[in-house]
Amino acid sequence: MIKINNKSQTTIFIIIGIILVSILGLFFLLGGKGVIDIGKTKEINPNIFLQSCIEDKVREGIDLISRQGGYIKNPLNKTFRFTGEIDYTDISYLCYTVNYYLSCVNQEPMLITHLKDEVEKYIFDEVDNCFNDLVYSLEKENYIVDADYNGFEVGLEPGRVVVEIDAGLDLTKSDESLSIDDFKLIIPSKFYDLAIVVQEIISQEARFCHFEHLGFMALYHDYDIDRFRTSDLITIYTLKHRQSEEMFRFAVRACVIPPGF
Repeated sequence: MIKINNKSQTTIFIIIGIILVSILGLFFLLGGKGVIDIGKTKEINPNIFLQSCIEDKVREGIDLISRQGGYIKNPLNKTFRFTGEIDYTDISYLCYTVNYYLSCVNQEPMLITHLKDEVEKYIFDEVDNCFNDLVYSLEKENYIVDADYNGFEVGLEPGRVVVEIDAGLDLTKSDESLSIDDFKLIIPSKFYDLAIVVQEIISQEARFCHFEHLGFMALYHDYDIDRFRTSDLITIYTLKHRQSEEMFRFAVRACVIPPGF
């Protein structure tokens, strides 16, 4: 049997104590990023609260808009269902002409701005509700809250969607005060990057009635582009970002030959 003397036991307990203190210190250091600190109290962090409240709605909106050709709702669309899909989808025309033989007209020359506006419309109520929920949660933590909400703006940037909320919070608790007026939420997404490729496809379809998608994929390996022609000669493009697996689908009607020719 191995015997451990009192001195060795003491050394072991000291080492264990140091390890436990280090772990607890690391826990509170990382956990501190999710709270605000007034005096000796640690409570809700407004930015993290808003991020967790709004992010799912932003992603939901991006997914819907991307599957429907850049719109929440658009009467100029091709209703279609691909093999393996359950529901029909109204896929918007981003380049269109009603005439035969002629090239299409770009329906959204300012596509990035249009997509930004669509996301803003989709999350409008959610942002308002989330900010009100934040105020209510802070008041439940016994803060005196003076809130000023003036809306928000969505920005589409490479690799991310940014939501900047124009609002201010003045918080008071235990005779101490804190003001917060910087609410910037960042959601990783390839929405902007896909839209840039969509713009290029539309531009070439409008000029040449064609886009060389195989050549494009040979040069830009991040993207997978499927070009599908329906029975009535409508072209449906489906773009996918290989790494994120995000997609964007839209329709084109250009240089269509009449039936019987």
